[in-house]
Amino acid sequence: MSRQAFGSLRLLPSGRYQVRYRHNGERHNAPVTFTTKNAAREFLKRTEREIAAGTWRSAAEDAAEREAVAAARAAADAEAARRGTPFGTFAERWIGHRYNAAGKPLAATTRAEYERLLRGPLAPLADLPVSSIDLATVQDWRAAQLSGGKVTQTARAYALLRSILSDAVHRGLLAEAPRPIRGAAGATTGKRVAPPTADELATILDTLPERLRAFALVAAYGGLRSGELRELRRGDVELTGGDVVLHVRRGVTHAGGRAVVGGPKTAAGVRDVLLPEVAARPLRAYMAEHVPINADALLWPAADGVSHLRQSTIARHWQRAREAAGRPDLPLHALRHYTASHYSAAGATSREVADRLGQASEGIALRYTHSTGREADLVAAMDAAARRA
Repeated sequence: MSRQAFGSLRLLPSGRYQVRYRHNGERHNAPVTFTTKNAAREFLKRTEREIAAGTWRSAAEDAAEREAVAAARAAADAEAARRGTPFGTFAERWIGHRYNAAGKPLAATTRAEYERLLRGPLAPLADLPVSSIDLATVQDWRAAQLSGGKVTQTARAYALLRSILSDAVHRGLLAEAPRPIRGAAGATTGKRVAPPTADELATILDTLPERLRAFALVAAYGGLRSGELRELRRGDVELTGGDVVLHVRRGVTHAGGRAVVGGPKTAAGVRDVLLPEVAARPLRAYMAEHVPINADALLWPAADGVSHLRQSTIARHWQRAREAAGRPDLPLHALRHYTASHYSAAGATSREVADRLGQASEGIALRYTHSTGREADLVAAMDAAARRA
């Protein structure tokens, strides 16, 4: 131990020097040790001068101040990073961590659709900081999109944009979400899907390849979605006596170049569908001739007989058939409208129509129902009922 006029020095076993000193009755150690005695003495002299000048701070105070400064700087940097996060970067992260109402990751097709909207209609917003997106920005973006005639796509993109910005508010990246634009998320082209007439459906069936006729009949009288039909397997078809019941439990979509099998579009899509004879009889005949006696065999596979039939393949044949029927406006989806309309005309309630289509909402199911040309018969029945009353 070497005592100095102020403080003391101690040679440690390591060969380094430790500095000790007292101030206000408390003993302090220098925050570091020194390689030479001169360096240790210089530290003591400097410390003595700081105490005399009133600028001295203890090592603990210095460390606390450094930590506080570092924390403040880190918080400021993080805040700046958050405020400056580009919309595209945040949106990609949002999709990657998004879960559905059941707590499961997004379906592959939903993810693919969101990514398509980000690359397409939402691309002009990609480089903007999330914090800068306000109502005027959204209005200008929407007007530019609608000017190109993409009404439905713009509505879908706007709905996605609102969801992403809502989460940005929750995460503190945006002060408040832009005020909703009334009707923007539900905009449509105004084109009403009209199902085929009985004669048009007959022409379509005659024009389709033989292997797709039963497919179209089941779609028209069973109300199944295309993905549900393309995933149907022999084991999903119950043949009891003269009845044919389809056990709808799955659907298929294509994303990223591969088939993705999952549950139906909605929980209500899990259902059993009893087919009328007009569709049941042709389906029985088709299965007897074309579907292997194997519970896992697809009813309508691709040309290789094993993989799933693609929607694009059906669309190619459907386009030729609908043109032959004089209905170039007719989407394949119109066959679900055909089911709903005729099921309703046969006396089904709106709930029963929704159940057959696999829709949770009766309101949505009602959109599928259309006039079947029975107005005169219905009015006559009303007259008869009035006379009996």
